[in-house]
Amino acid sequence: LKIKIGTHNGTFHCDEVLACFFLRQLPEYKNAEIVRTRDPAKLAECDIVVDVGGKFDPKTHRYDHHQRTFSESYHSLCPEKPWVTKLSSAGLVYLHFGRRLLSQLTQLKEDDQQLEVLYDKEVDAVDNGISQSEGEARYSVSTTLSSRVGYLNPRWNSKSQDTEEGFKKALALVGEEFLDRLDFYKSSWLPARAVVQEAVKQRHKVDPSGEVMMFSQGGCPWKEHLFALEKELQVETPIKFILYPDQNGHWRIQCVPAGLNTFQNR
Repeated sequence: LKIKIGTHNGTFHCDEVLACFFLRQLPEYKNAEIVRTRDPAKLAECDIVVDVGGKFDPKTHRYDHHQRTFSESYHSLCPEKPWVTKLSSAGLVYLHFGRRLLSQLTQLKEDDQQLEVLYDKEVDAVDNGISQSEGEARYSVSTTLSSRVGYLNPRWNSKSQDTEEGFKKALALVGEEFLDRLDFYKSSWLPARAVVQEAVKQRHKVDPSGEVMMFSQGGCPWKEHLFALEKELQVETPIKFILYPDQNGHWRIQCVPAGLNTFQNR
């Protein structure tokens, strides 16, 4: 019997497209047929249902988030995780299958600490959209992944309102985007984190104050990692300066900013 993933028909969104893409990466759903319908009888025949059906029940593989009673977040379902945004269906699928998904795609073992760091990082990519400002926004960004998926729906005045072709294109689009980000995090972001972690641990050898950190092999993207690792490793004296050789072998010094999005230095 062919395995079936159920989701709603009609206008499609980044949410259920991403949820379907995630599932298709797992061995048991790799060749699954995606059934797009709102017919309860047809949905009942599906092995797993996302973003439709009015039910959230992992035991029976039902992952909808539209019902009024739904208020689950990462934190409510996994108390050790801090995120309190209400989950989308892609978020629900990622929460339940994410570690296996990443293990499948990266060849890292599920209990590998690096995989857990990647898992947490990717949560940002699958969360529900939250308004970025209070009141009216000063400008809108129309090139987000959600917008680009939206543009693949038929235009209001198109002769054909068939959404199947667009849904397939959206599946390829979100898949490529997700795999590209995952490759970046695994092959660039994680190695940078390891470099920063080592430099934090060795900082007292550079200067007894512990306020100076050195990248002896040259610089790497360090700010995000430094702020995260200071918390994680409970660094008491904030690190203020970074030393590193540039591409010409000249030593440079950089001040650590007060936060990620400020030019003010510590």
